[in-house]
Amino acid sequence: MKKIISMLLVLAALAILAGCSSDETETTTADEAAGYQQISQEEAKRLMDNESGYIILDVRTDEEFAEGHIPGAVLIPDYEVAERAEAELPDKGQLILVYCRSGNRSKKASDVLVTLGYTNVKEFGGINTWPYDIEK
Repeated sequence: MKKIISMLLVLAALAILAGCSSDETETTTADEAAGYQQISQEEAKRLMDNESGYIILDVRTDEEFAEGHIPGAVLIPDYEVAERAEAELPDKGQLILVYCRSGNRSKKASDVLVTLGYTNVKEFGGINTWPYDIEK
């Protein structure tokens, strides 16, 4: 009798768990949960080629920017994003593609943008692995 009750409890627990599961798999990254999306450089390039009205935001230093940057990029060093973003990037719903040298500063700058209320921020890493055109 105890064995039957134990089996019924296990079956009931499995039925409850099965009822709570979802058909959709959640694949939200920590970055997306933070409010911005991390995308590949290939995806960033595809957006640059197919979208309009976006901003490419370089968050490196003036010196790094002068050494080479993605064509059309706007420079706001990461340590100035909090102070300058709202004046220089007035549309908080605009697509903003953010990069730096290796991907560390661009993540931090993307966090700052989200904190300021920007809603369409995509971070794509660093220029040191950018396989496309760079201008000086």
